[in-house]
Amino acid sequence: MVPGEQDTLSRFFDGLTQYVFHTQLGVVDTTIVDYVGELLQRFSRCENLQRIRQLNGKPVTEVVTMVAEAEHRIGEAKREVHRHIGDFTLFWSGLYPEALREMQSPDRKDMFINYCAQGKRAYRIASGIATKSSQTSSELLVRMSENFEMCAYGLREIRREWERRDDNGQSDVPLLI
Repeated sequence: MVPGEQDTLSRFFDGLTQYVFHTQLGVVDTTIVDYVGELLQRFSRCENLQRIRQLNGKPVTEVVTMVAEAEHRIGEAKREVHRHIGDFTLFWSGLYPEALREMQSPDRKDMFINYCAQGKRAYRIASGIATKSSQTSSELLVRMSENFEMCAYGLREIRREWERRDDNGQSDVPLLI
């Protein structure tokens, strides 16, 4: 990435997330809003979206396999895989729900997975694993679990908003930065 590009992307996602969650949805929980904005920025890079790896180094792209990987880990590593499952399912079910048809096609392991239910479960499990070094609090992960559907809806609204913007990022709606 070009220097400064990450800052621009961060400001774009933060502003758009704040606008949608605060103005359109009336969500005043700034911790959730900040987490969703950070998730968008983090998952704008493919390697972060596919950061869970199998022992052979191959990226895990199916929730069923991620859950199996989580069961082979302990402590902080297990917590981070479950948090990633929550983030992954929230990202796809919220931002690109049309992609779920392919991700849950009959030839995929995720064929019978309910992404919302699995995401809520993953955040709840991650919240119950105590760690000393994690930047994401257990309390926030509980709130992400409890507000999963609202966050997914917020992500759909964020996508609608950015699709309304022209190539220069201009819209009648100002972003809060």
